[in-house]
Amino acid sequence: MSRVHRHRLSRQRVFQLLGAALCNGYVLGFSKGRIFTGGSKAFCVPVLNCYSCPGALGACPIGALQSAIGGRGGRFPFYVLGTLVLFGAVLGRAACGLLCPFGLVQDLLHKIPVPKRRVPRRLDRPARYIKYAVLLCLVAALPVLSRYGTPYFCKYLCPAGTLEGGIPLLLADPSLRQAAGGLFGWKLAVLAAIVGLSAVVHRPFCKYLCPLGAFYSLFHRFGLYRLRLDAEKCTGCGLCERACPMEVDVRRDLNGRECIQCGQCRSVCPAGAVSGGFRARRRASSK
Repeated sequence: MSRVHRHRLSRQRVFQLLGAALCNGYVLGFSKGRIFTGGSKAFCVPVLNCYSCPGALGACPIGALQSAIGGRGGRFPFYVLGTLVLFGAVLGRAACGLLCPFGLVQDLLHKIPVPKRRVPRRLDRPARYIKYAVLLCLVAALPVLSRYGTPYFCKYLCPAGTLEGGIPLLLADPSLRQAAGGLFGWKLAVLAAIVGLSAVVHRPFCKYLCPLGAFYSLFHRFGLYRLRLDAEKCTGCGLCERACPMEVDVRRDLNGRECIQCGQCRSVCPAGAVSGGFRARRRASSK
């Protein structure tokens, strides 16, 4: 791999590390086992990030959405939905590829030297719609129908909450360890399954289960941040598609719903046919 390619890959990693640090920058929380309660907790971050993480400086948009729509009074969650639409319109799923802490965890796990696999297409394509069912049912419908507005996704499924919030808090507080029961055991099993699968299949949670990725994908084709393929430079080598963690057909569906704009395709392209940025869409439309 050339020096330029290494630079592009490291740039993605820098963005991911900065995103993780900005979302979970309250270092004292990890040492004291306390949740940060400052004023910034009233604002949503653009990525999946547990509110109960000791280092979390902002609110998780999915958790905030469940809290808003399942709360008493039946108020419409204008603020949370408006924030999500804004993030989706500006970044699209680039937030998933460049900023999400749990996306970074999956990327690092996939570097473990074990045999890699791709899910057969006949299973993979239908399974991609599960995340939309999670968004519709666990995040939206069930909290509304629940008598107490239970945040079903956070409580029963979210692996980021277990990794970022549950485990650090239990390690820091002996009384919480004694109180942990079957539900936490279930969440640990879910996390273990996704961690194990991430070593073999690239970003399985993003592909199949993440409701935030499902929401952003609805706006992705209209996002201001775009990737662009120069057909005149493209040699058809297929390196971009083999490198894509989401298995996007780069030459046919670049900027499609499954593209997380991580830049891997751009990094491995020997002809420099893939570019990206907030002006890429304007350049493409002017051709």
